[in-house]
Amino acid sequence: MEFFTSAVSTLSTLVTAIGAGLGAWGVINLLEGYGSDNPGAKSQGIKQLMAGGGIVLIGTQLIPLLSGLF
Repeated sequence: MEFFTSAVSTLSTLVTAIGAGLGAWGVINLLEGYGSDNPGAKSQGIKQLMAGGGIVLIGTQLIPLLSGLF
């Protein structure tokens, strides 16, 4: 049982880190779009930022609930 709890904790950390990386990449694309006045880059940046935020929420809120299944 301790292995499962450890695995869920590690998975939560990993998913949160991936989401944070995607969000940071989205901020960079968003600022690049504003700098060059490129609406395509702005759109892509905001989409990546929102997707990263969603993944972080999954990693911090949903994945820890898996440890309560067993």
